[in-house]
Amino acid sequence: MTELVNDSDKILEFKKRAKHLVSQMTLDEKVHQMLHAAPAIKRLNVKAYNWWNEALHGVARAGVATVFPQAIGLAATFDEDLLEEVADKIATEARAKYNMQQEFDDTDIYKGLTFWAPNVNIFRDPRWGRGHETYGEDPYLSSRLGVRFIQGLQGHDENYLKVAACAKHFAVHSGPEDLRHQFNAVVSTQDLYETYLPAFQACVEEAKVEAVMGAYNRTNGEPCCGSELLLEQILRGKWQFDGHVVSDCWAIRDFHEHHQVTANAIESVALAVNRGCDLNCGSLFVFLLDAVKQGVVTEAQIDQAVIRLFTTRMKLGMFDEQEKVPFASIKYTEVDSTEMQQLNRKAARESLVLLKNENGLLPLDKSKLKTIGVIGPNANNRRALEGNYEGTASRYITILEGIQDYVGDSARVLYSEGCHLHKEKISGLGLENDRIAEVKGVCKESDVIIVCLGLDAGLEGEEGDTGNPFASGDKRDLNLPGLQEQVLRTAYESGKPVVLVVLSGSALAIQWADEHLPAILQGWYPGAQGGRAIAEAIFGEFSPEGKLPITFYKTTEELPEFTDYSMKNRTYRYMKQEALYPFGYGLSYTNFTILNTKMDHERIMEEGVSVTTTIKNEGSMAGGEVLQVYVKAERDGTPNAQLKAFRKVHLQPQESKELTLHLPIEAFALYDEEGRRKLEAGTYVVYVGTSGPDRRSCTLTGKKTAEFKLVSELNMEV
Repeated sequence: MTELVNDSDKILEFKKRAKHLVSQMTLDEKVHQMLHAAPAIKRLNVKAYNWWNEALHGVARAGVATVFPQAIGLAATFDEDLLEEVADKIATEARAKYNMQQEFDDTDIYKGLTFWAPNVNIFRDPRWGRGHETYGEDPYLSSRLGVRFIQGLQGHDENYLKVAACAKHFAVHSGPEDLRHQFNAVVSTQDLYETYLPAFQACVEEAKVEAVMGAYNRTNGEPCCGSELLLEQILRGKWQFDGHVVSDCWAIRDFHEHHQVTANAIESVALAVNRGCDLNCGSLFVFLLDAVKQGVVTEAQIDQAVIRLFTTRMKLGMFDEQEKVPFASIKYTEVDSTEMQQLNRKAARESLVLLKNENGLLPLDKSKLKTIGVIGPNANNRRALEGNYEGTASRYITILEGIQDYVGDSARVLYSEGCHLHKEKISGLGLENDRIAEVKGVCKESDVIIVCLGLDAGLEGEEGDTGNPFASGDKRDLNLPGLQEQVLRTAYESGKPVVLVVLSGSALAIQWADEHLPAILQGWYPGAQGGRAIAEAIFGEFSPEGKLPITFYKTTEELPEFTDYSMKNRTYRYMKQEALYPFGYGLSYTNFTILNTKMDHERIMEEGVSVTTTIKNEGSMAGGEVLQVYVKAERDGTPNAQLKAFRKVHLQPQESKELTLHLPIEAFALYDEEGRRKLEAGTYVVYVGTSGPDRRSCTLTGKKTAEFKLVSELNMEV
């Protein structure tokens, strides 16, 4: 397979054709092509095109499509190959739907081939409502998964993009949602380069992402969609980005209305375009006509933006005979096919994280159970399967339905909603806690109780998209909302064994559950097949294999202010306290051991070093495991051990596999306060294991990571 490269003959041809096409347009026509709803230009055979489409975890908002696990669940798989496979299938469905829609002249919103995904912002604070759209809190994991997701979407054809991906929201963006239109994210140069930029850089330089979306907020005083530092100096300067930049939706008007860095709409559109923003999600760019007349934007700058946009459309094959475009023949029947559903189920299975399993309570043996109690507001909640930016599945399987289908007639399944997801009662005329008697009744009659709690995208998500009445999509705290913990305690007090299943897109402070319950499973928003996968996990059809892409904290009080963008005391890389459940952690039904681990050098070489180890499944069940390699610089003021390599493997019982992971010299380098990445002379520790090297991970897993001290005599910028 051939990677797309920026200087290929085909792309040069597309640019030349785009330039010729744009040269025939009037200024008015060009300006209107810079709006997300670009009108047709019939005299030039340019069809209407709506640039706005979404595909975080499946083709969204345009009818039936496969609803894969939400991005945070995909991140929990730690499986790069799976991310690319899922994205490739999303692109297949996207082409299938687009081809059908074009046949019937449907050019509406959400019907194009330009997808505003993935979201590679860093999930720095668990209160952020949109964190479940991301790949978690770690820049390296986000980079690797983001790159492979983009490669899956865009494909590997040497001439055409399968679809166009977009890395968002550039940059330094993670809430608060209700302040995003006027918020100034103040960040040090060191944090900017160490934490907030690496995933974007990888998406641009490695994956050749076609588009980048600017964020709503300001970063260090500059609005992101008009930032000299972010767009000119870094994106197009240092990284040589060659695609197009799109604003977040209606973000340009925030320049004058909320950020107040400009006086009016004309100044705002001029700032955006002069800094390199090519496409306006919104309609404010119509003021570019006035901006050109007033001499604050040149027509040459308009031309440059429109040429970039038409180059993208040409890369997608929109101006070529369809016989030449390999994706134009994908049929609508590919949508929601059996193959798609099977991959969705596989993704859901790999995303589940087993947080606790005392005395091997899980998996349950259905042959020994007569009555199973299923309780909780997320037991039969379709919305808790989906996450946000979701499509429409042809069938949803909730946890309750998954359990009912799995046990069939072999056991009775009793159900109680238990409580509302966040309100104090379910029936409008009822008293507070109006289902607690039913909870007690179900518990009394059951042999085992499966309690399904957490959140859904009505409680955490984007400002304006959620039904959250208290924080514009963000969470005020990390507690289970409403009466959920009271229901959980009631189930525990029944004396029956309790399995807690949490559906959420973020970390919740479930410390009481950890102290009292024998088994806890984190299910994220597991997609339309999620309930089936969770039931199969509970009853041992497979072993859970997910790992946490985020830290689970004990309390909100441990966290810095939500508005503080400094990384100090945030995430596993900088926190000083012990986590409830650490980044990289996840249990299994089987037992993996790491054997014969060795480094190929004792000194850090310019070409890097490699670690080789054998991973063996010592248990009696097939399973997946993630080999994780962390690096710590042994000097004051440096981050905790950071993930620098990982590999997912699947092994049969007693099977073993030798793995070699390479650590390039950059894995040992850190950014200084001027944003320079430097390797300093001194000692570095490399940790190799199936979790992080922190004390809490060792306690929870009962395993220690292998540890190697390496010396660097090099002192250099890398």
